[in-house]
Amino acid sequence: MKKIGVLTSGGDAPGMNAAIRAVVRKAIYHDVEVYGIKYGYQGLIDGNIEKMEIGSVGDIIQRGGTMLYSARCEEFKTEEGQQKGIEQLKKHGIEGLIVIGGDGSFMGAKKLTEKGYPCIGVPGTIDNDIPGTDFTIGFDSALNTVIDAIDKIRDTATSHERTYVIEVMGRDAGDLALWAGLADGAESILIPEKEDEFSDVIDRLKRGHDRGKKHSIIIVAEGVGSGFDFGQRIKEATDLETRVTVLGHTQRGGSPSGADRVLASRLGAKAVDLLLHGKAGRMVGIQNNKLVDHDIIEALSKKHSVDMEMYQLSKELSI
Repeated sequence: MKKIGVLTSGGDAPGMNAAIRAVVRKAIYHDVEVYGIKYGYQGLIDGNIEKMEIGSVGDIIQRGGTMLYSARCEEFKTEEGQQKGIEQLKKHGIEGLIVIGGDGSFMGAKKLTEKGYPCIGVPGTIDNDIPGTDFTIGFDSALNTVIDAIDKIRDTATSHERTYVIEVMGRDAGDLALWAGLADGAESILIPEKEDEFSDVIDRLKRGHDRGKKHSIIIVAEGVGSGFDFGQRIKEATDLETRVTVLGHTQRGGSPSGADRVLASRLGAKAVDLLLHGKAGRMVGIQNNKLVDHDIIEALSKKHSVDMEMYQLSKELSI
C-alpha cells in the first residue's frame, strides 16, 4: 500500500488534530503518501482531496477541532453516494482510508470496506459511546471542560444559595454526566442508562435542605431530557430558587488534554499499522491501557454501557 487517505466525520472532538498528525507522520515514516479529505464523506464525494506532507500537520497537536473540517452527509448513506466516493478514491490512487469519528462515521467505513476499499476506524467523539474502547478521543478534554464549568457554577450557587441544573452533552450516553458528577460532587446525576425517579431527586434536595444545605448541583445528560424542563419541575416541587445552565458546544471546543493528545497519537499510528498489514474493516481502541482492534460491525453491534459501580458510588457519596 503506497497511498492512504484520512478524513474526520461527524461531530468534532478535541484530539482529532493529534490523530490526523499521527496518521500523516506515521505513514510518511513508512514511505506511504497521505491524502487529506476535507469535510468528511461530503468532501470525499466532491473530490476535496489534497496530498499532505510532514509540514501539513505542524503545530496542530495542541489545537481543538479538526483541520480537515467535518460535515454531515446524507448522500453517502446511499449506494450512489458511496459509488461517487469510490470513484474519487480511484482517481487519486488511494488504496486505504482512515476514518476518525463516531459510530455513524464507522458505518461509512464499513460500507467502503465491503466495496473493496479497506478502511480503519479511529474513535473520536466526546460522548465516549463507542463499544470496544474504554475511551474515545475527545472525552477527557470535554470532561475537563465540564468540570471547570461546574466549579465556576458552584461558586455562584454557593453565593446565592441556589439549586443549579446543568445539562451536558452525551446524546444517548451518560459518561460525561456521570464522570463530571462524581468529580464535582453533584447531588443527583440523571443519565439515560439509569434514569433516577424524579421523586428520588426531590427527596435528596429536601433532605439536604432540612439539614441546612443551601445549594445543590444536579447534572442532566441531554439524552434524558431538557435541563430547563427539569429545572421548572424542581422549582415547582420544592419552591427552591433554581437556575439552569446548558453547557452546549463549549464542551466540544478547546485544546485537547494531555491524555487525549497521547490517546489520539497512539490510535492514529495504530490505524496506519493495521492498513499496512493488510487489515480492513477494523476499529482501533484502548482497553486496560493496551491498544486493541475489533471488527467494526462486531463493535457497533454491542451496546454501550456506563460503569454502574461508579454510578452507585456517586449516589453513596452524595447523601
